[in-house]
Amino acid sequence: MMMRSLLFLMFMLSLAKLSAQEASPAWARETPEAKEKRMEWWRNDRFGLFIHWGLYSVPARHEWVQQREQISTEDYEKRYFNLFDPDLYHPEEWAAKAKEAGMKYAVITTRHHEGFSLWDTKFSDFKATNTPAKRDLIKPFVEACRNAGLKVGFYYSLIDWHHPDFTVDGTHAMRNNQEARASNAHRDMAKYRQFMKDQVRELLTNYGKIDMLFFDFSYPGKDGKGHEDWDSEGLLKLVRQLQPDIIVNDRLGLDAGWGWDYRTPEQFMPQSWPEIDGQKVPWETCQTFSGSWGYNRDENTWKSTNQLIAMLIEVVSKGGNLLLNVGPTARGYIDDRAQERLEGIGRWMKYNDRSIYGCTAAPSEFQKPDNCLLTYNPDTRRLYVHLLQWPFQTLYLPGFRGKVRYAQFLHDGSEVKFTVRTEASSHEHMAITAGANDLIVTLPIVKPNVEIPVLELILE
Repeated sequence: MMMRSLLFLMFMLSLAKLSAQEASPAWARETPEAKEKRMEWWRNDRFGLFIHWGLYSVPARHEWVQQREQISTEDYEKRYFNLFDPDLYHPEEWAAKAKEAGMKYAVITTRHHEGFSLWDTKFSDFKATNTPAKRDLIKPFVEACRNAGLKVGFYYSLIDWHHPDFTVDGTHAMRNNQEARASNAHRDMAKYRQFMKDQVRELLTNYGKIDMLFFDFSYPGKDGKGHEDWDSEGLLKLVRQLQPDIIVNDRLGLDAGWGWDYRTPEQFMPQSWPEIDGQKVPWETCQTFSGSWGYNRDENTWKSTNQLIAMLIEVVSKGGNLLLNVGPTARGYIDDRAQERLEGIGRWMKYNDRSIYGCTAAPSEFQKPDNCLLTYNPDTRRLYVHLLQWPFQTLYLPGFRGKVRYAQFLHDGSEVKFTVRTEASSHEHMAITAGANDLIVTLPIVKPNVEIPVLELILE
């Protein structure tokens, strides 16, 4: 009877697996092994640069300035289009700063919601080549990234407040303008869908191999737009045909597993590794230095270097990637606030990147000590303890007894001693004790000159 039950269970699992595969279109089917290989570099690299750059850098009041201030298409173009002149744009400097910060890939907004294209597209006049810039701004960016050894990613907005066939909805800049709402009778989303496919084809054909594509974003429901409005399946099929190895995010509105490669929680830290139906999924959080994605001159909620490094560590400790955003100025350079933080992250990464690259969440058998975060490299079997707050002389590692062969500071490779002691006599007032299965690590009184010190534990 038990064997029959086991065989029945295996049969039902096989049916479920077959049903899930059949639910995906034939062009989207991929073995788990093939997907793992395609995403291997991304899982290893963990840290990338996001770049939001467009006409909104001219008003410098947030990348949604047109929508927030309800500026019409005509007025927005009239105010800013002929003023976009990035004379200090040197993408090789951007790439160098990303590399020095320890970033391994870079994703740029080829077109944001305002509809302004940074490349010489054949399908719109609202593009960089028609501004005082007078050149394709994407081509030199791609070349600079490749020369610096960075993987290349493109961001592409599904939204376009400029296009005449994009229907006015609840997210549109002209959402409260009745005349604009009435113009929907003459707008044709079918034409807009074709326009998107034509532009995506350009981006994925004219610049060689592209490693990542970040679509943004679906908002289904009343007065919104979802996957049917974009023809997300057709769009993704085109992407896969043009760039079979590309990694695509989850914002096309396709809930099925075949419709995306990774999840994208934005501007918050998940409590734990995101799961779907009990299975951990690849994920990447996109975060800003401040409260704006585009260059915002007067925005002042900038995160400290310590916060940003801690954010990177926490993301990796939960099995994820961090895409950290910069908003270059209208003249094309990265401002001093962002530069300062990139340089600070770079100083830390220079000596501690071994605790980031190739790392993931620690095995469940290792309990996180107080005020610490753990990352783990499964290939080297080394565990990294990031000390967010410097303790006084002693660090307790609960349940670590018998699991650690050697300990050292990662930044300089110096030995850190540890012991086990469970009891002391009544007159040993300075004896340090802990649980029978705990390790007692002896630290210097003075914190090393490292933003967040890291212990590298070589496991048994």
